[in-house]
Amino acid sequence: MKKVIVLGTLIIVILCASFGVKESSETKSIEVIVSAASSLKDTMEEIGEMYKKAAPNVKLTFVYGSSGALQVQIEEGAPIDIFMSASKKQMTALEKEGLIKPGTKKELLENKIVLITGKDKNVDIKSFEDCKTDKVRTISLGQPESVPVGQYSEEIFTALGILDRVKEKAKYGTDVRQVLSWVESGESDCGVVYATDAAISKNVNVICEAPSSSCEKVIYPVAVLERSEVQDEAEAFLSFLAEDKVVKVFEKYGFVVK
Repeated sequence: MKKVIVLGTLIIVILCASFGVKESSETKSIEVIVSAASSLKDTMEEIGEMYKKAAPNVKLTFVYGSSGALQVQIEEGAPIDIFMSASKKQMTALEKEGLIKPGTKKELLENKIVLITGKDKNVDIKSFEDCKTDKVRTISLGQPESVPVGQYSEEIFTALGILDRVKEKAKYGTDVRQVLSWVESGESDCGVVYATDAAISKNVNVICEAPSSSCEKVIYPVAVLERSEVQDEAEAFLSFLAEDKVVKVFEKYGFVVK
């Protein structure tokens, strides 16, 4: 029931956004709906503004959330044209279900996983290993079932042999931005987020990057959905993402372009 409500809400939002921008007799603008991981929000908003000049007849509508939640929405029929995931796992699942247009999937970006504390939080931790100690009372993580940063976090703490200890003090967020906000506000002593999310915040300190080889590489794939009715326009936007001026935007936010 919860999934149905979430999907229904998403469709209503998208349909409301569509009125006035699709098939106008004057502008003949075309809407392309992009489902993107929460960690891409600031980056894609800036790129979206750039695309207004490059393709004035195209209206980009962005839907943000955890990659797992976005995957479910797509599987349940949400009218999405492009999917941008923070993990290969969700994209691979959709591809196996025949929901990705063949030949459009590509690895777009790479990110890093970091441990953070609040700027004003007096917590004496220097490594991921310190999360098992009494120095940390609460730690914010993404839900491992649906949030890629949560999945990467569990991989890291498993590799370090301290997952059970960490889970005892964990507070789980529905996406990486919620994890970030809890650390910023001081609700948690520390948290695990992407390096790019930490970089946009003035209220957190980065303690360290995840130990080398403690988790899979953080790859962001992108693809056009098979059922999209505007595949040409969707593919044109994917081509735009490879242009030098767009690459510079990704790099400005801390992403490594593949």
